[in-house]
Amino acid sequence: MSQTNILLEAGTNELEIVEFHLDEKDPAEGTYKGYYGVNVAKVLEIIRMPKVTELPEVRHKSVLGAFNLRSQIIPLVDLSIWLGKERVQTTEEPKVVVTEFNNVNTAFLVSGVNRIHRISWEEVEAPNAYVSAMTNNSVTGVVKMDGRIIFLLDLERIVSDLNPQLGLRLDSSMDWAGAHPGYRALVADDSTVIREMIKSLLQKAGFKVEAVNNGKDAWERLLSIKARCEKENHPVTNYVQVIISDIEMPQMDGHNFCRRVKDDPVLKRLPVILFSSLITDKLRHKGISVGADDQVAKPEISYVAQKAITLIEKYAAEYDAKAAHPPAEAPQGLPHDHHPPATAPHGPIRLPHG
Repeated sequence: MSQTNILLEAGTNELEIVEFHLDEKDPAEGTYKGYYGVNVAKVLEIIRMPKVTELPEVRHKSVLGAFNLRSQIIPLVDLSIWLGKERVQTTEEPKVVVTEFNNVNTAFLVSGVNRIHRISWEEVEAPNAYVSAMTNNSVTGVVKMDGRIIFLLDLERIVSDLNPQLGLRLDSSMDWAGAHPGYRALVADDSTVIREMIKSLLQKAGFKVEAVNNGKDAWERLLSIKARCEKENHPVTNYVQVIISDIEMPQMDGHNFCRRVKDDPVLKRLPVILFSSLITDKLRHKGISVGADDQVAKPEISYVAQKAITLIEKYAAEYDAKAAHPPAEAPQGLPHDHHPPATAPHGPIRLPHG
């Protein structure tokens, strides 16, 4: 399977996952299949087992080596070893899932690839403490489907643990002495580590931060703020000036959340920054289509606060300009917002299932 196009229209709160399996061995239960999945948007292609060259001084025994794929040297990770499982050799030829996220290419060895599923983020449950512990804290979501459980893997965590240099790091040289204190930000991210990093960064820049676990919680919080503002006749910016949201989250993803904000006549005044490993040249158009004001890839975390301040000040200036110069009264029978119909945009690009 080769990812040459984009599968889904943004903002529908759906995702497509590649389901694969590991043939595993349990001392009590014998041989069984463990089912796992990853967002299609992170998959470049699925290939047969390539010729692998060992790497010197690998940090973890799950790193089998590296291989050459169209002049790119890509490391290969055995997922069974990483997850602490004993993989069973079968007559089925193993497969290699080649991924791209955070501008890094990594390949993962699996026993076999099943199919692609289109599901709603509402079907994705957060893993409980037991599941996290049993999977080396490498699972971001759980999907129950056709009598089996599919674990959505946190490939970003695996890659950063194997190579700490690829993990998220804050730039300690950033100087916030001139930052404006008192701005309020709402942060949505299902990763506790990422939430705390963004919160710490924003607080250093003088922000007051409220953080929630997913887009659904963030949306409900905004509706609560909106209701309060309407009751008190206050602008919504009295309580929040910027939203920073991950994209991949259980219940409601960042694209759907952003679209809801921008479709709301009151909340659309709030700038939205999407912050995700899925911010790439190939996928950036998805955030644009749902009205995101900016998009930041996770390796650029240190710039989030700076971008947030810029957007807040831009929105405030535009609002002040509109208040100072209200539109002239339209001719009778012609509403203020009358415009000729816009040309319909092209439909979403489709990727056939491989």
